[in-house]
Amino acid sequence: MQALLPLLPSGATPITDTLSVMNSGQTWTYYSGCSPIFSHAQDDNRSFKLITSQLICQRSCRQVDITKAFGVAVITVRRAVKKFREGGTAAFFQPRKGRGGSVFTATILTKAQSMLDEGQTRQKFCQKLNIKLDTLKKAIHSGRLSEVKPRLSEGTTKSQRSSADAACDMGTGCSRENERVAASLGLISHASLQFEHCNDLSFGGVLCALPALVANGLFLFLNNLFSLPPGYYDVQHIVTALAFMALCRVKTAEQLRFESPGELGKLLGLDRIPEVKTLRNKIKGMCNEKNTTEWMLSLSKFWMENNKELAGVLYIDGHVRVYNGDQVKLPRRFVSREKLCLRGVTDYYINDALGQPFFVVSKTVNAGMTAVIVGEIVPQLLKDIPNQPDEQRLESEPYLHRFILVFDRESSSRTLFKQLWDEHRIGCISYRKNAKDRWPEEEFIEESVEMPNGETLKMKLAERGTLLGKKEEAIWVKEIRKLTQTGHQTAIMSTVYTLNDRKNAAFMFARWSQENYFAYMMKHYNLDRLIDYGTEEFPDPLQKVVNPAYRDLDYKVKSLNQKLSRKKAEFGSCELQLEKVSGKKMESLICKKADLRYEIDLLQEECDELKVQRRALPSHISLEELPADYQFENLAPSRKMFSDTIKMIAYRSETAMANILKQALSKEDDARRLICDLMRSEADLVPDEKNSILNIYLHRMANPKADKAVQYLLDTLNENESYYPGTKWLLRYRLIGAN
Repeated sequence: MQALLPLLPSGATPITDTLSVMNSGQTWTYYSGCSPIFSHAQDDNRSFKLITSQLICQRSCRQVDITKAFGVAVITVRRAVKKFREGGTAAFFQPRKGRGGSVFTATILTKAQSMLDEGQTRQKFCQKLNIKLDTLKKAIHSGRLSEVKPRLSEGTTKSQRSSADAACDMGTGCSRENERVAASLGLISHASLQFEHCNDLSFGGVLCALPALVANGLFLFLNNLFSLPPGYYDVQHIVTALAFMALCRVKTAEQLRFESPGELGKLLGLDRIPEVKTLRNKIKGMCNEKNTTEWMLSLSKFWMENNKELAGVLYIDGHVRVYNGDQVKLPRRFVSREKLCLRGVTDYYINDALGQPFFVVSKTVNAGMTAVIVGEIVPQLLKDIPNQPDEQRLESEPYLHRFILVFDRESSSRTLFKQLWDEHRIGCISYRKNAKDRWPEEEFIEESVEMPNGETLKMKLAERGTLLGKKEEAIWVKEIRKLTQTGHQTAIMSTVYTLNDRKNAAFMFARWSQENYFAYMMKHYNLDRLIDYGTEEFPDPLQKVVNPAYRDLDYKVKSLNQKLSRKKAEFGSCELQLEKVSGKKMESLICKKADLRYEIDLLQEECDELKVQRRALPSHISLEELPADYQFENLAPSRKMFSDTIKMIAYRSETAMANILKQALSKEDDARRLICDLMRSEADLVPDEKNSILNIYLHRMANPKADKAVQYLLDTLNENESYYPGTKWLLRYRLIGAN
C-alpha cells in the first residue's frame, strides 16, 4: 500500500499522522487527512466517548493517542472502550441504572402516594415521613410517585360564571333561590357555606389572608357580642366580607357596585356578596356603641397578651378625621397635615413600637390629648397591659416603671410626666419644648442605636439629669439630646430611669412608625371614610366645650395685639429716624409719629375694652348652654368604630404576612407591595369534598423572585394547617405549575 502524506488542516490538533481534531469554540470536528469525518458539541460528553472509543476499536488510533490529544484520564478512555465493545452505540445513550430505592419501600410508597393524593406539600410530606426533599424529588421524577396536579378544565370559567350570574331570576348572582326563600320565611338561620370549582376567580389571592385574619382575632368574641335576626347572611358572612374588602382595597361599600358580586361571593362560600343597601342594614343591625367598644377593647387585650414585649411600650397620637358633610356642624380643630382649622373628629390611636394598632378613642368634643390620656387611655391600659410589676416590687425598686408611653410635643409637659409617675408609676418619653440652651458638642458620643424594628442607626447622643419645675411641682427627668448633621440639638425628656440613652432615643425616634401607620391607612384603607352618615345626640349634655362668644372675643384681641405690635414697631422706627434727620423730613416724621401715637391709643383702648368683655365671659360652657346657631349633634360612632376595628385586624394580618415575605425577599420594602398584588390576584378554587380540602391554586406573580417569595409564604401557611372559619375545610395553597 502507498502511505499517505501527513497532511492536516491548519490549526488542528494531531491525534495520529492521519487523524486530527479541531475545536471551533462550540464544536469538536474530527478529520482524516483534510476530510471531516465526525463532529459533536463541545459539552456533549457522550458523543465524545462514543466517537473516540469507535476510532480505537477500528484501530485508527490508540488509547494513549486519545489521552495525549484531549488530556483525559486513561481510565476514562478504557471505560468508554469497554462500554462500546460490550453494548455498542446504544450503550452510551441508555439511562443510568440506579441501585434502587432503599428509602421508599413498598409500604412507604403506598403511604406516601396517599399523602400526595390528599394534596400535601413536599415540605410537609418530608417532615412527616422524615425523609430528604431530594429523595422525594427523585422518586417523583422516576415515576414511583405522582403528585396531584390541578385539573383546571373541570371548573367554571369567568365567562361562564358571568353569564350564569346575569341569568339569575332573583338578581345578579342570586343562584341559590331555595335558600334565599327559606331564609326570608325564617326556615333557616343563615346560608350554608358551599364552595364551587372556579377557575380564574377574581380576588382569589385574598384567601391567603384567612389564616392571618383568624390568628389576629377577626372571629373572636363575635358570637358573644353581635347577633342578627335569621336571614341569608349572618355575622360571620358580614365580617368576612368587610375584611376581604379592606385587604382587596375596595375602600367603600359603594365601590362594591363596580365589582362582580358573584366573584366575591364565591370567596365567601356563597352565591354573591351582599349588595350595598343590605350590607349597610346588616351593619346597622349588628352594631351599637357598647358592643363595638367591647369588641375592640377585647381584641386589644388579646393582642397585648400575645405580644407582651411590644405591649410594654405604647405610642399615643391624635388623628383628625375631617368631616366634609352637612349632617352635623362639628367643632373645628387644627389639622396639621392641612395646616388649617377644619371640622372633624379627633381619633386618639394607641400603637406599639412597630406601628401596629391596639385600640382607638374617638372624641368629637374633648379638652385635649392630655385629658384623654389621663381620663380614658391610662385607666384602660392599667387593666389590659400584661406583666405589670406588682406593688411590692414597685415599692422595692423606686425607679421601676409599669409601662412606657411615648407621645409628641402636644402632651409634652412636666405636669403630665409628674402626674403619671406619682400616681401610676408610668414612664413617659417625649420631646422637650423650648430647649434653647446648647450643650457642648464634646459631650456627644456617636453610638449604635437599635430601633424597635431591628434596624441599627448611628446617632450622636448626650445625656444629663434635668430638674423641671420648682418645689413640690418639680420632677427630675433624663434629658437626652441628639446632635444632627446641621448642628441642631433635638431634646428628649424621659422618666424611664431604667433605660440608657440609646433605648430612650430609639423609642422616641421610632414614633414615626405611628405616623407611617396613619399615612398608609389613609392611602390604602381609606381610614377617614365614614361607613354611614347617622347622627345622634351627645350622651353627656353637661360636657364642657369652648364658649363661641369667648372664642370670638379672643380672636379679636389677638388680632388687635398684632396690629398694636406693628404700629409700635413703626413708632419706634420714627423715634430712631428723628435723631438722624432735620428740616422738612423732621417735620414729616413728627406728624407721622403723632398720627401713629393716636392710632396706638385707639387700638389700645379698643383692646382693653375687649379684654374686659372677654374676662366677663366663661371660657367653657356646657353643650346645652350653646346658642342655637352653634348647637351640633354627634356622628354615630358605633359603625365607624366597627369598621375601624376590622381595618386594624386587616392591617395586622397584612403585617404578619409581610414579615413572612421579608425573609424571602432581598428588599424588605417590597413585601407590602407584593402583598397588595397577591390580595388582588386571581386564583383557581378547587374543593376536594372527599377529603374536605379546599385547594387554592394561585396564579404566578410578575417575576420569578416574587414567585419564590410567595411560594415561601404558601409553604408557611400550609405548615400551619388552617381551616376555613366555621367549616371543616382544610386550606391548601399552591402556585400553579410550582413543584
